Amino acid sequence: MEQNWKNSTVRKLSEFVRRLIFGRKFTVYTRNKSQDELLEELVLLRRELNAIGVNFNQAVHRLHTLDHAPQMQRWIERFEQDKEHYFSVVGNVELRVKSLVELWSR
Repeated sequence: MEQNWKNSTVRKLSEFVRRLIFGRKFTVYTRNKSQDELLEELVLLRRELNAIGVNFNQAVHRLHTLDHAPQMQRWIERFEQDKEHYFSVVGNVELRVKSLVELWSR
């Protein structure tokens, strides 16, 4: 009974017991362990993707500060295209993870 009270929206145990005895309605929240574990993994994935993106930007910024041979310049241009694609994909993943977190957090 105590666990159900702690998972309910009723703040006082005495009020919870009165509602239970007299058959009044109250809300009890339940958690899905597999969803909780998945959410934790998704949050870690989002953080890791963000960290990779930060490192990626730092590396590109350092490359731009150096003097470049023509071959290096072509490589950087191609790298920029790959970067744009990467950030587009990561952005889509982040939006999807965010929507899943919001859906399952309710």
